[in-house]
Amino acid sequence: MLNPNLFKMPKIIIALDFCNKKSAMKLVNLLNPSIYYLKIGKEMFTILGCKFIKELHKLGFNIFLDLKFHDIPNTVFNATKAAADLGIWMLSVHASGGKKMLIAAKRALQSFKNNPPLLIAVTALTSLKEVELQEIGIQISLTEYILKLSKLSYDCGLDGIVCPGKEAKKIKFLLGNQCKIITPGIRISKDLLYDQNNIITPKEAKEFNIDYIVIGRSITMSKHPIKKLDLIVKSMQ
Repeated sequence: MLNPNLFKMPKIIIALDFCNKKSAMKLVNLLNPSIYYLKIGKEMFTILGCKFIKELHKLGFNIFLDLKFHDIPNTVFNATKAAADLGIWMLSVHASGGKKMLIAAKRALQSFKNNPPLLIAVTALTSLKEVELQEIGIQISLTEYILKLSKLSYDCGLDGIVCPGKEAKKIKFLLGNQCKIITPGIRISKDLLYDQNNIITPKEAKEFNIDYIVIGRSITMSKHPIKKLDLIVKSMQ
């Protein structure tokens, strides 16, 4: 195994998966925007929309808008441009949308010459099992599928990919360290798995040279979220 001290600690993205603004802000107000990034997914964006993102920007947070665009190229082009207009730090599309769609998303950011958002592609959800891949007609292994979509995304000019943590070392070997890797499904001892299947620990994330880890329910459902975050950081040191 590679020496974990060779790599810097992954940066932490907190997934604000709440059903209302009050609960979200209770956690947000505890966080230091110079240390933590925030992820807005489908639930919070549907409830609170663009206005909430602007409020978080005023507090100094960088926002990962994780809406996983997956549509025809023209629609994804326009959606990507609209998302970038919000001044977000990073946004996601689905790699399985194909080459033309990925190129369209990248092309949508060409007009944002000054500090465009990072564009990343989701390869496989961390809840996905190999048997479920076969159920939708994909006959290669989950690892092969992730590596194939990772290379496609990188060849289309995207900045990085979202993948299960256990595939990170293979992707870094295939594509190099310039390809950013974002990994959800982070758990520490005694954490509930919920609907996650492909999980790793924060310590493994560092050893695997992952750039960003996304942490949701382990923090958002904790009675002491800051203590939990401190424990996570300590485990990576």
